[in-house]
Amino acid sequence: MSELKLPEINRLLLSGRLTRDPDKRYAGDGTAVTSFGLAFHRHYRARDGSSAEHTGYVMVMTYQRLAEVCGQYLNKGSAVLVEGRLQMREWQGPQGAQGTRLEVRAENVHFLERKADTESSLDQPPARAAGGQRPAEGEDLF
Repeated sequence: MSELKLPEINRLLLSGRLTRDPDKRYAGDGTAVTSFGLAFHRHYRARDGSSAEHTGYVMVMTYQRLAEVCGQYLNKGSAVLVEGRLQMREWQGPQGAQGTRLEVRAENVHFLERKADTESSLDQPPARAAGGQRPAEGEDLF
């Protein structure tokens, strides 16, 4: 009997709002790292016919230029669409205790809201921070 081969797919598309301001820092090699909590919701009809909602929370990690852009333009309550993959992070605590956490490694972050029109256009975030790339001057954002 032949062995069943499963495709190795690890893709995630998730929208929600930041639960707190992003935490921007730099790794030992100088790489920018920004993390933020994301709350996502699911609306559904319960068995009794009533409307119900479930809220989940996940930690999102961004790196390099994408981390710089997210750290600069996002804040608590910002609406975003995150494209990325799941990754398991493991560490050992100071007293030898093992820790693990499943988190999202973002490859693209789409900003779903703009800052208030009262602010200058220089302070406007890009509509899409794809891999940290900012739209060229005069290029359409959508």
